[in-house]
Amino acid sequence: MRIGIIAPARELDRAIAARTAAFAAIAFPEVDLVFHPQCFLSSGHFAGTDDQRAAAFLEMANDPAIDALWFGRGGYGSNRILTRVMDALGPAAYAKAYLGYSDTGFLLGALYARRIGRPAHGPMPIDIDRTGGDVTVTRSLAWLTAHDRKGLEPSLGRRPAAAFNLAILTSMIGTPWLPDLTDHVLMIEEVSEPLYRIDRMLFQLAHATQLRGIAGIRLGAIRDVQENDPPFAETPEQMITRWCGEMGVPYLGRAAIGHDADNHVVPFGVV
Repeated sequence: MRIGIIAPARELDRAIAARTAAFAAIAFPEVDLVFHPQCFLSSGHFAGTDDQRAAAFLEMANDPAIDALWFGRGGYGSNRILTRVMDALGPAAYAKAYLGYSDTGFLLGALYARRIGRPAHGPMPIDIDRTGGDVTVTRSLAWLTAHDRKGLEPSLGRRPAAAFNLAILTSMIGTPWLPDLTDHVLMIEEVSEPLYRIDRMLFQLAHATQLRGIAGIRLGAIRDVQENDPPFAETPEQMITRWCGEMGVPYLGRAAIGHDADNHVVPFGVV
């Protein structure tokens, strides 16, 4: 199996790519990881210009010799290539799985909105650098190669689901890139934000007309919370419970997703 790797946002460190490739060669010898040279480009904040990142995505997505597309890392920038790539995807792109999280949720959501391929939220090559990172990336590689369910988010059942970083999800609200999530269990996570900003994003989520009809919400990890001055009066779980009440949907509990080693795979739709 050939898995293509691109970096639609930030640059991927060569040492991390080498560690991921070495681990995959031992643990998944049937896999050929194909790192696009674009992963290692640098153009200011981004892994190459918008045109270079878009071209790399299209090259691998439209290549019938590539079986799946694995996003190398997040950061910021995936949204800047949406208009360049979504109308240029051919038949081979529809047959692929796509996997990532964080900023790459822009691409995963847009693909799901157009029913292109099989997008899934899950660990990326950069996660090999976490403590226990080999276990983390195994979840993604096992899902991509064999649809192994052991690495799936434990609460997944018969109801369709989708998972997003909260900031990415709220950025997509009001755009044509947000998929129809009617009857879906929506899982959200966040990193490196103060609690007041999380609360503000939850307000937008709760009142977004595009999200009416979701089946419920699960809360993933909220990591690296930035200091609030004065201290915020609620925990993330209290916040999401309150906003779910205002939204009129059930809060279904926690989800094993987030910017940490416990991040699990959530295929969009029904598993």
